Amino acid sequence: MKKNPKILSIVLAGGEGTRLMPLTSMRAKPAVPFGGVYRLIDFPLSNLVNSGYRQIIVLTQYKSHSLDRHISQTWRFSPLLNSYVTPVPAQQRLGKRWYLGSADAVNQTINIIEDVQPDILVIVGADHVYRMDFEQMVAQHIESGAEFTVAGIRQPVAQSRQFGVIKTDPDHPGMIQEFEEKPETTEGLPDDPSMMLASMGNYVANTDALFEALRIDEQAPDTQHDMGTNIAPYFAARHESGVYDFTTNKVPGANSKDKAYWRDVGTLDQFYDAHMDLIAVVPEFNLYNMEWPIYTNMGSLPPAKFVHSHEDRMGHATDSIVAPGSIISGGEVHHSVLSENVRVHSWAQVVDSILFDGVVVNRRARIYRAILDKNVIVEENATVGIDREHDLERGYTISAAGVTVVPKGTIIRD
Repeated sequence: MKKNPKILSIVLAGGEGTRLMPLTSMRAKPAVPFGGVYRLIDFPLSNLVNSGYRQIIVLTQYKSHSLDRHISQTWRFSPLLNSYVTPVPAQQRLGKRWYLGSADAVNQTINIIEDVQPDILVIVGADHVYRMDFEQMVAQHIESGAEFTVAGIRQPVAQSRQFGVIKTDPDHPGMIQEFEEKPETTEGLPDDPSMMLASMGNYVANTDALFEALRIDEQAPDTQHDMGTNIAPYFAARHESGVYDFTTNKVPGANSKDKAYWRDVGTLDQFYDAHMDLIAVVPEFNLYNMEWPIYTNMGSLPPAKFVHSHEDRMGHATDSIVAPGSIISGGEVHHSVLSENVRVHSWAQVVDSILFDGVVVNRRARIYRAILDKNVIVEENATVGIDREHDLERGYTISAAGVTVVPKGTIIRD
């Protein structure tokens, strides 16, 4: 391997995100808003850019218009140093078909990769919330001599059906002995039987070795053409796959609370819980770490405003995030995340909730433990999250943990 290998980053952003419905009914999962001002895609892109990797292609497919627009408006670099973030839609280069899986997505992009001629590919998912210095993972990959490296993190054994499960070689702890994608059950770790080592969906690969693996996978009779289901087990079986322990990753500005924080936000409850992590007094994930910023484009928005200080209607927010452009006008917001241009009017209450941009909560309306998608209007005296049966009758989604989710553009009447 060269002393200074050429590196190209690939962000896999083509998944449907069906478990996040209805938030993904009109947008790609990586374009789903998060944390008041961000989109999910901003987290992997910020990590790559902060790591010094600024040649990035984003593979898109389903409902990608808002995602493509966000990337083109936000992630623009000067071409002087050949830095770029380029969305690449499915192009049917291998036949009249869309991407069959994440491995097929990379395989259909080989022509673009060959134009760059990288020595190493950094391949990451587009829908996780975390901070990570990928340069440290690449350094270990090179030092280990592996052809393929998987980032791993401990997760409960009970969640084995949600992750790729990594089993390391007892004689060579840094190498993977077996990789199984989303097994029904799995054994726990020797030092903690309740935990397993799970794949984060982030990979580092030597380009030539990955091309060979993709060629074999393309011709295989029984394959899902998936990075986790097929490519990672291929390298593990050949004893050519290393594992990178995410807990060893050191990010500037991280504290003991949010070090090695990583959340898969694949379900509505995981998405909700990750938001609640942001608004703790000492947050589980600190958005205010300016040494490793999460970048986005908030446009030319005015500051948030809080008005009316009368005893019976005081505009205020506690234990909450309130994005620019929002006005709390005589209403109460508690333990919630409000995106841009939200309005909360007099005597209204928003508690334990997530409001996307453009939501309007009119007078005396009450919102409890809910997610309201973009441009939802809650009329006077209406409620969400108070009466579960009523929410179901109105066609709203209720998560397994009881969070009510209202689709984009809905007008809520009592």
